Amino acid sequence: MRAENVDLVKIQNPSDWNKIILALPNAHILQTWQWGQVKAAYGWQPLPYIWKDNDNNITAAALVLCRSTGLGKGAIRLNVLYIPKGPLLKWEDKSITEQVVSDLEKLAKERKAILIKIDPDVPIGWGIPGNESSWDDLQGIRLKELLIDNGWRFSQDQIQFRNTVLIDLTQTEEQLLSAMKQKTRYNIRLAGKKGVTVRIGSPEDIPMLNDMYAYTAVRDGFIIRSADYYDTLWRTFIKDGLAEPLIAEFSGKPIAAVFIFHFAGISRYLYGMSYDEHREAMPNHLLQWQAMIRSKELECHTYDMWGAPDEFNEQDSLWGVYRFKEGFGGKVLRTLGAWDFPNRPLSYQLYTRVLPEVLHLMRRKGMKETKRRVMS
Repeated sequence: MRAENVDLVKIQNPSDWNKIILALPNAHILQTWQWGQVKAAYGWQPLPYIWKDNDNNITAAALVLCRSTGLGKGAIRLNVLYIPKGPLLKWEDKSITEQVVSDLEKLAKERKAILIKIDPDVPIGWGIPGNESSWDDLQGIRLKELLIDNGWRFSQDQIQFRNTVLIDLTQTEEQLLSAMKQKTRYNIRLAGKKGVTVRIGSPEDIPMLNDMYAYTAVRDGFIIRSADYYDTLWRTFIKDGLAEPLIAEFSGKPIAAVFIFHFAGISRYLYGMSYDEHREAMPNHLLQWQAMIRSKELECHTYDMWGAPDEFNEQDSLWGVYRFKEGFGGKVLRTLGAWDFPNRPLSYQLYTRVLPEVLHLMRRKGMKETKRRVMS
């Protein structure tokens, strides 16, 4: 494969790009055209690239997000490049891998970027480290070695979750239930007995879901974006048939919900929310079960529960969430995580020092704004 065969794709129809990435391994919802368009509404420029071999076959693709940033007052503005859950290619093919990595380094230079960040779903292992049932994946280990040799660094800014829990939806419903922990099965059935019902939501539910998500964020102490951002994101993906909310109700009143995004045979649980009322009725257990059933109806082969601890111990902030997900009988996937190529080393050092402070201030401001929304 030759470097000159890297093209910036001119897209007229969103489905054109999605068809391209669907033909490649590990096609991800965060690499879709819709994700790029949502990000474009909030300061990012989406740049879709493809790689072709000498026979004009597409061998790799990357939806690159570009954003301009300044390091201090009056500073020259430089670019930051990010490829969420990409690039997409056969990572086991050494020649394609080396070419793509090299070309991304060149792209960072051409765009005068401080850095380019990649975040591919490349496994480094399965299961919880130290358990007899866990094992390492050489594919991710080899890629890690290549990145280190080329001067890439494990990113201090892990935007997406590195690890997750996957459910095999090719099983029957009976097999799925039997793989769960007894307490999880009990809670699913309890929710039904208590009168909890689940329905598929619509765009008309988005204002209510935004309010519920804000309430959840304040209660559980995590940072979310503006209501406008989620309104844009959820409506875009619902409109194009790539996402839908599932809403748990008690006596006709919404008490909990999840958003599932589905693409390339994988359904992903990206957002969850709930009120405090009727939590003893276990709506979240029933929602996860119904999300799996709905995902099977959508012909998905895998349900991604989206997020597991970086370190599998009680000190990790995701431990409580993981214990809930663990009950559903899934398999832990550990991935390579995000890696940065510091194209401008001095600016990169400054950027990585300044970024945590900026993010801290933004998070404090965001939490205050969310609390105001909830209290109003």
